[in-house]
Amino acid sequence: MNPLGFAVVVGLLVGTWAQVDVLRPLCDSPDVEEAAMAAQDYLNGQHVHGYKYALNRIEDIKILHRANGVDTYVLEIDLLETNCHVMDPTPVANCTVRPKISTAVEGDCDVVLEKIAGVLNVTAFKCKTDESREDECEDQRGDCSNLLPLNHTLALDFVQASLATFNNNTVNKTYTILEVGRMSSQVLLSSIQYSVEYVVVEANCTGNACIPLNDPMAERGFCTATGVKAAHSVDCRMFPAPMMPVVDANSTVAAAPAVPPMVHVHTGSLSHKHGLRHHKLTSLHDPHLSGLLSSESGESAEVVPVVPAVVDAAAPVAGPAATADPAAAADPAPAADPTPAADSLSTSESSNSKEVPLHIFKRDVVAVDALVPVAPPACPGRVRFFS
Repeated sequence: MNPLGFAVVVGLLVGTWAQVDVLRPLCDSPDVEEAAMAAQDYLNGQHVHGYKYALNRIEDIKILHRANGVDTYVLEIDLLETNCHVMDPTPVANCTVRPKISTAVEGDCDVVLEKIAGVLNVTAFKCKTDESREDECEDQRGDCSNLLPLNHTLALDFVQASLATFNNNTVNKTYTILEVGRMSSQVLLSSIQYSVEYVVVEANCTGNACIPLNDPMAERGFCTATGVKAAHSVDCRMFPAPMMPVVDANSTVAAAPAVPPMVHVHTGSLSHKHGLRHHKLTSLHDPHLSGLLSSESGESAEVVPVVPAVVDAAAPVAGPAATADPAAAADPAPAADPTPAADSLSTSESSNSKEVPLHIFKRDVVAVDALVPVAPPACPGRVRFFS
């Protein structure tokens, strides 16, 4: 490209980017909530392990409006883990958010979306997932429920024992573990009780070896079990079969069956290669290409407003005239004070009431509060579950 052509292209690009309006709407406005829900659904679609996440709060929003009609949304959102596995077809709106007492898992995500002709599309995101340890059980007796690493050997043995119990009560079908979602332990009656959650899939078994059926229509389900290895209860709920797509009678192309989300199949000892206690959200997707997300952590710094100090009527007033001697404080005419008129006024007022300085301070505070109303913040938005 010759220098003149290059200069023209650069000029056009600069002109396009220069025509950008930055909008800061309310976090709870309908347009922003629509973008946040689109981000939630997209992130759940990218999440292939563990559980679905629900929108808890919109932390911040910035909309870049260009002259060509393209709007770019830069969102900061908080998500909370639900009890619905990613393979569960239940809509997120119908899933229960895991409470803090059960060690909730939070996702902090920065998401970039583009809105073109009314259609929202995610172009980049970055997420950080962590446990919420607030309000956790702190019983000193040691009988709190503790979340366990997903490679905890004894808990995985309990998973296998509960699966064997389920298979023994199933007719004509055998299931194997598709993924362990969560495991916890609790000391009850001087013994360690386990509580586990896992996904099963229909399998083809020969002896003690079971291989998951390589079939999109193979039955899958979500199981919970509690107790000890020798005595426990197990309950499994099968997911509905994937819906077959509607076939156009005039089409000559065979429609492919709907394929459930793929997750990692655990075999043998079920041992993970990591010691995490929960499944993390997918962390990154093109954060650098968008030019709007940094490679740093998604956490935002919080600015705490300074609250004015309350003056105690019995406390000495701080300042140049303050002194530890009460008699000196009541002296109507300090030698160093260059304003005798003010001293005489102070002397006459102090003879009538010793609370005049406090009254003056209170009148000032009330006047400021009355003249400067506090506007509601545009962001962050409302908390849907808990903070």
